[in-house]
Amino acid sequence: MSIYREYDIRGIYKKELNEQSVVRIGYALASKIDGDYVAVGYDARSHSPILFEYLVHGLNAGGKKVLDMGMVPTPVNYFCNYNEFDGITADASIMITGSHNPSEYNGFKITIDKTPFFSENIYALGRECETMDFPQKLKREVTKIDAISRYVDYLVNEFQHLKNMPTKIVYDCGNGVAGVVTERIFSALKLKTKGLFVEPDGEFPNHHPDPSVESNLKDIKALLKSDGDIAFAYDGDADRIAVLTHKNNIKGDMMALLYSMKMDKPTVIGEVKCSQVMYDELERRGSKAIMYKTGHSNLKVKMKETGAELACEVSGHIFFKHRYFGYDDAIYATLRMLELVNDGIDLDAELANLPKVFSTEEIKVSTTEAEKFKIIDKVKELLKNPASDFPTIKNIIDVDGVRINFMNGWGLVRASNTTPVLVTRFESTSESEVKLYEDSINNLISKAKESL
Repeated sequence: MSIYREYDIRGIYKKELNEQSVVRIGYALASKIDGDYVAVGYDARSHSPILFEYLVHGLNAGGKKVLDMGMVPTPVNYFCNYNEFDGITADASIMITGSHNPSEYNGFKITIDKTPFFSENIYALGRECETMDFPQKLKREVTKIDAISRYVDYLVNEFQHLKNMPTKIVYDCGNGVAGVVTERIFSALKLKTKGLFVEPDGEFPNHHPDPSVESNLKDIKALLKSDGDIAFAYDGDADRIAVLTHKNNIKGDMMALLYSMKMDKPTVIGEVKCSQVMYDELERRGSKAIMYKTGHSNLKVKMKETGAELACEVSGHIFFKHRYFGYDDAIYATLRMLELVNDGIDLDAELANLPKVFSTEEIKVSTTEAEKFKIIDKVKELLKNPASDFPTIKNIIDVDGVRINFMNGWGLVRASNTTPVLVTRFESTSESEVKLYEDSINNLISKAKESL
């Protein structure tokens, strides 16, 4: 059951994701899908095509026909839910990807009727798979579709106004799947680009494909310094982006502030790790800012519920409903950022004008799957009667873990839904108080652990 996560299914190839488990997953999913067709794509990992065949077996046995996209970025997989292929519309899509996890991992991101399949639906699917018989292999029903060309043509058409822009653009695909579309899009728009590690390679021989980790940006920073005006980096399946200038590594919450400049008082959803600067600045501009749970599935569903035009995670998931379909797409986010530059917006100057705060990166505290949520519950209990030397609390937001608002900043502790860790982050207008908040909340976590 450990492979069935809050947002997706994820595990180690052969050990957890093998013929027995994946065929069952396909078969069980088939019963959750109204209609005949499921669009399936996969990332650059060497075992992704093998898992594709297992999944096809299960889906076919469950009465579904498969639209085979081949190797694609996750956003192309999502894109298929909004397009016809020779008169056929997908009723669901499944992306086979380990995202930014190490090369031995893989998994499935599932969309049914344009809506994420996640949380309790995934846990229930897991319980069903544990008890079912292994389905019989039927005739293979697979139709090849050229989803990449349709996606490339769409974006090239949408961003014709960027053609021949003079900005020198450098980017790092990290040997993930972004490279199967970036070259074609940038070439068609006649952009001045230089790419690193564009060739997909599921062993990730140059660096780990997670642009939220600073050490993975060493190569693209060097190229930006020598030969670029702006830089982009992508995770393994191209649904997360890093944006770098000569002065800034622009996190997802600050990207949202920049993107929203060209929207008319939008509703913007951020996760609990986003800076208070983002929420306050959006409200100051007359926009509506909503704080919600971390997780791409959570944010997509909340966008649909609220009609929000934009959503973001600090890690670089950016979701556009404004002029797009409402899912996280790092390639689309790249073009929207270039659009701002092309319109004359000085990204660094805009960021410099924001209130100055001091903040930590995400800090991970190791624990166990069994204890992580119990620790959060205990922290909440301890906060009802904090020690006399604990910083003054203004209020507490518990939409996802605990975000404690202090007089001059905030601290967060939440349980990761995908790994056995607690995630903390701290921010203040005072550098010394950031440290105070961090120490105070770490003491709470220690007390919570000791009480279990």
